[in-house]
Amino acid sequence: MFLRRLRRLGALIGVLLLVLLGVYFFAPQWLLRAGYTLHAWDANLHSRSVEVDGVRWAYYEGGHGPTLVLLHGFGGSRQNWVPTAKFLARDFHVIIPDLPGYGSSSSVPASAGGIHGEARLLAGFVGALGLKHFGLVGHSLGGAIAGVYAAAHPQQVFGLALVDSAGLPYPPTPLARAMLAGQDPFVFDDRAGLRKLLALVFVHPPYLLPRLADALVAENKSRRAFLEGVFARLRTPTDATALVPVLPKLTMPVLGLWCKDDQVVPPSAMAALRQGLSATPQISMTELGGCNHMPNVEQPQETAQVLTQFYLLPATGG
Repeated sequence: MFLRRLRRLGALIGVLLLVLLGVYFFAPQWLLRAGYTLHAWDANLHSRSVEVDGVRWAYYEGGHGPTLVLLHGFGGSRQNWVPTAKFLARDFHVIIPDLPGYGSSSSVPASAGGIHGEARLLAGFVGALGLKHFGLVGHSLGGAIAGVYAAAHPQQVFGLALVDSAGLPYPPTPLARAMLAGQDPFVFDDRAGLRKLLALVFVHPPYLLPRLADALVAENKSRRAFLEGVFARLRTPTDATALVPVLPKLTMPVLGLWCKDDQVVPPSAMAALRQGLSATPQISMTELGGCNHMPNVEQPQETAQVLTQFYLLPATGG
């Protein structure tokens, strides 16, 4: 009897392994989505969606306390914030949307994307969720979107955190020169292109199984027209320094959080941030080690600690 049960168990395990191998080789995007779901579950985040003016917003929500809205960067998704949100959800009610055009949210024309377009769309999302008073956190392009939004809606945002934010001037870097010349590292056609991007934004690039890398390549290709259209706009002086004209309008506490080794938006951009904040009652600036352009992924606990300290300060009013 025991041997019969053991054989059945062995057969079941064999079937499961065959199914997993089949999914890995023939439908790796399913494994990718399953991984996203498990990471969100581990962070106590729930996947939700809402439709606003014909645009479907996918977002994560979890935790209790003052509300924080976390925005991802160009070519990213809500998944980028999950490692940090795992710690933030202990003290805050966190909301992490896929911006329109990215992740699981609706596709939109490139003309509706970019910094000012996404900021306008964000107002509809905030209204649909009934958010009246919240902290706004933006990473990379999401930082520029967050800054533009906060300047237009100061009564809603009790504190603004800009994390390795785009939209600020800084001395030209080799990457900046290449991007201004039209080279976009955020679009790629194969595993080598993906590895090059990961090496650009991480100090320690994560290892991806080959077929999962293929799924990410396919995902990137499916959004190629949108990404290229938005990238073309980001190269213009208006968008490249989109935060500069709105900084004097920011009347809430502002945090600048950067990785010391950021190759995409160097920490020197914080000088322009500090210089432009003339109406801000409180300015906080922090640099983290051990990360490149993705502190929310490479240093999630440290990133969460800095954000928690900022938003729980009496002056911030969270």
